[in-house]
Amino acid sequence: MIIQTAPAGEPRLAVMMHEHTALSEQFARAFGNDRFESVWPNDLMFYVVSHHDAGWAEFDRDPVTDETTGLPYNLVETPAKYITVTSRRSPDFNERHHPYCGLMSSMHSWGLYNGRYGLSKLVLIDKFPPADRPFAERMLADEVDRQKKLKAEIVKTAETANLIQEEHLFQNYKQLQFFDTLALYFNRTHPSQRDQQEFEHVPLDAGQDVTVTIRPCGPGAYELSPYPFAANAAEFAFAGRLIEPCQYQKGGGWPSVLRASPTQWERFRLVAA
Repeated sequence: MIIQTAPAGEPRLAVMMHEHTALSEQFARAFGNDRFESVWPNDLMFYVVSHHDAGWAEFDRDPVTDETTGLPYNLVETPAKYITVTSRRSPDFNERHHPYCGLMSSMHSWGLYNGRYGLSKLVLIDKFPPADRPFAERMLADEVDRQKKLKAEIVKTAETANLIQEEHLFQNYKQLQFFDTLALYFNRTHPSQRDQQEFEHVPLDAGQDVTVTIRPCGPGAYELSPYPFAANAAEFAFAGRLIEPCQYQKGGGWPSVLRASPTQWERFRLVAA
């Protein structure tokens, strides 16, 4: 679950991970123009982008409270014994659909703990106390084994064997990271608190990357440079629900609070700079 920031004293928007990945999928389907290659294979990539955090589903329905905030744990602040389970279950879910979806999801999980294969300065495993690192180390070792197994399956089929050529594989991986982190830009930060941000290693194609910069440019509008989507002034939306600290204590627990809270939508436009 993602707990969005808010001005002091205001309720916080809780965004479940399936709502986060739904926004990521919108970006994936819109991505591509004369400069940026579109996502391919689109059917498999749209699926894994839409489900890359599917392992959070059970945890999101009944989240654990962060006693320092009185709210559900916020994404990467979730303790290792919980977040490592979600990191395993997401590839489990995607692998059942197709080996390539399982491979891409496994790479996503492994990358989150290891600086996104060198593409990010955030190394999640470094945030864990030493006593909690074995949870992550066991999960990561299992994901390396999973990736070897899935690659062996993928190469058996002529239609999919070329998908795991390294340049193409990492083009897809970088696309997933862009859709994920662009969605997080909106999901994690209140509209009044968003600022300029750079997204490095966005692939033009299998061999070239660029840095995409986003900045607010008016109410509900954000400009990107260079612009990676097919349609200018493309519109997107995501959902969440407003909650307050310790609301679970008088609302019958977080599952009841989340079910009773009305859905809130944020809609925005992305335009070329």
